[in-house]
Order: sequence, then C-alpha cells, then structure tokens
Amino acid sequence: MSTSIETPPQPSAPRGLAGLYARATGLVRRHAAELIRFAGVGGVAYVVDIGLFNLMFLGLDWPDWLAKIVSAVIAMTVAFFGNRHWTWRERRGSAAAHRQYALYFFFNGIGLLIALACLWANSGLAQVWPHIFGTEFAVNVAANIVGVGLGSVFRFFAYRTWVFRHHPELAEARSG
Repeated sequence: MSTSIETPPQPSAPRGLAGLYARATGLVRRHAAELIRFAGVGGVAYVVDIGLFNLMFLGLDWPDWLAKIVSAVIAMTVAFFGNRHWTWRERRGSAAAHRQYALYFFFNGIGLLIALACLWANSGLAQVWPHIFGTEFAVNVAANIVGVGLGSVFRFFAYRTWVFRHHPELAEARSG
C-alpha cells in the first residue's frame, strides 16, 4: 500500500510571458542606474564603432569583417575606460587595470564574434535574397544593430559579473 504525501500548494510565480516580463522589469528596476551609465558609455562607443566601420567599409572599401574587427577593437577601448571610470567606478577596488582589461577584451571578443556571426548570416542570406541582404544598408543593420544589440546584452552581464565585480568590503568602507 503506497501513500503519497501531499504538499500544500505553494504560491507560484507568474508563468510564461507574464513571468518573463515580471523578471525582466524587476531586473531593470534593480540595475537602472548601472544600465543608464552603461548605455551612456555604450552610446559613445557605438558612435565610434559605427563611424569607423563605415569609414573603413564604405569610404576605404575594406572588407566588412575587417572593418568590423578594427572598429570594434577601438570602440572597446573607449568603452573600457568609460565603464571602468564611470559605470562601475565603485567596483574598481584593488583589481589591477590590466586584469580587468584582459577580461574585458575577452568578453568583448565574444561580443565581436556575435556581431561577426550576424555578418556571416547576412552574407548567407544575401546569397538567397541579394536585393535585400546584399546591400550596404543590410550589412550595417547586421553588424551595427543586430550584432551590437545582441552583443551588448551579453557584455552587460559579463562585465558586471566577471570584469567589474562587486566587492562588499569597498561598499562598507565607502558608507562607513
């Protein structure tokens, strides 16, 4: 004879799309100040990235992938200093800048691979629909809107988790 133990019903979190929306809005509320500073720094770096990309791709006739790599590396450097000295200035602590820079570029490399994957996908789609995806506009959308957008979501969480880590002892020293 088997008996089952019934547990009382637990209050459940909203499921599906409503639950995802609730988690996303809670996350945005908790990190709003960081997100605003991150977006400001990212906006400056984005202008540098797009400007250099188009100068090299359209003005100097470089291959799109090479223009993206060079523009992204320069924009990464601009963003590193903005994020280190403004977005997460309270997280600098005793971590050596060269360690943070190495981690920063590692995660930016992954973000760059995301943008390059978008260029690659656009190139493949251009083989099927050249009138849509084979244009300079489509290349810019793939590299600088879709690629940078997806890469930025990844980079925000990578930076705050591994590069500019929170050090509780710094927060206590500043408040005390």
